[in-house]
Amino acid sequence: MRNPKLLRNCALACALLTSAAYGQNGKAADGDIHILPVQGNVYMLVGAGGNVAVQTGKDGVLVVDTGLAQNAQKLLAAIKTISDGPIRYVINTHHHPDHVGGNVTIRMAGSTIAGANVTGDLQDAAVGALLISHFNVFNRLSAPGAQAAVPPAGWPTSPFMTGQKKLWFNGEGVDILHQAAAHTDGDSIVSFKRSDVIATGDIFTTTDYPIIDLQGGGSIQGTIAALNKIISMIIPVFGQEGGTLVIPGHGRLCDLGDVVNFREMTVIIRDRIEDMVKKGMTLEQVKAAQLTQDYDPLYGSTGFWTTDKFVEAVYKSLSDKKSGAK
Repeated sequence: MRNPKLLRNCALACALLTSAAYGQNGKAADGDIHILPVQGNVYMLVGAGGNVAVQTGKDGVLVVDTGLAQNAQKLLAAIKTISDGPIRYVINTHHHPDHVGGNVTIRMAGSTIAGANVTGDLQDAAVGALLISHFNVFNRLSAPGAQAAVPPAGWPTSPFMTGQKKLWFNGEGVDILHQAAAHTDGDSIVSFKRSDVIATGDIFTTTDYPIIDLQGGGSIQGTIAALNKIISMIIPVFGQEGGTLVIPGHGRLCDLGDVVNFREMTVIIRDRIEDMVKKGMTLEQVKAAQLTQDYDPLYGSTGFWTTDKFVEAVYKSLSDKKSGAK
């Protein structure tokens, strides 16, 4: 059920997402959570940390990513503004704190559909929403020393090990597709079939150069492969406009043209750095060449993911024989 406040929030969100009201890394500059109806059953929530996707309907609520821990209560309140239905599913696109920090709060506010518990003797069978991710996300969140970021109640309860997991929820198919060695080793793309919306996690953002977490299993080649996968899933209305809409990990709502431009930039810079790697150039020489200069006005950042960090990650990824051939 919609709350009358939603219309006012939607108008504000539309203004926010089409203006310069973003703070660093796509966070809402005013500190609030803003709601944008995307299309079909899907909404985009901005301001929790990473962008959050919410799908609603008669079956309840599905949430993709949960933002930072300190914003979890605000995020939960925003979700309740969209729907008063039970939160049934939470999906994590990867393991970083700005996307999983609210796992405990959001998951424990929901309940799992536990139809098999016919005798009722499993007292906690329905407690908390089902939390889905690739198994690599579970491994990283549960690794020794990682528990402080997300306690066990926020670890995935239904990790999958294959390349894909499918759900049917609120009258549409939900396709969860693992992308190997992209932003991390546990990235998933979430596609809402009838609504025609894709949530990408941090494989694709509009606020920075591609974020490649080498220690988390990411690579430049896997990132490009994942971007190509996203592009292959998008059906535009005309040219590269409209049709399938894309919720990035950070930044504004996008369509095909935005993802294609981001992919082309990534490939061009990859090729430039790869050429210098093949010539035996050092990392310092590559940085000094300023190979990203023409793209810096669009993607350069002074935040945590600087242009230098991006160039270094691409260089190291290409220098590692395990990163694979072009």
